[in-house]
Amino acid sequence: MTDTRLPVLLYDGDCGFCTRTITTLLASPRRPVNVRTWQESDLEDLGTDRSRAMREMLWVHRDGRVTGGSMAFADLFRHLGGPWRVTDLLLRTPPTRWLAAGAYRLIAKNRHRMPGGTAACAVPRR
Repeated sequence: MTDTRLPVLLYDGDCGFCTRTITTLLASPRRPVNVRTWQESDLEDLGTDRSRAMREMLWVHRDGRVTGGSMAFADLFRHLGGPWRVTDLLLRTPPTRWLAAGAYRLIAKNRHRMPGGTAACAVPRR
């Protein structure tokens, strides 16, 4: 069962780029986060499924809501607080919100080509 006191950050543990990104962002978090790979999580218990977890990083709120992609990053930054709040606000405000969503989709689609990426990082085609 999920620790409901903390939000959960789900990412692709098979992707070197994803792992490096999360490790770098959370090197010394201001507030604790329950960080998990989707491969080692009970996705149904967390209110999501394998198909969605394979496509995007997910943020599971304490109340059970699930956000993904660039909005999951915004939720992470909001949770971390401090100077990250500026990034959170930028990611939520148009037109930055639209640009962030597009950039997230582009990076997710090509993460196997990013630094640290491998063939295992490729997002399966629908």
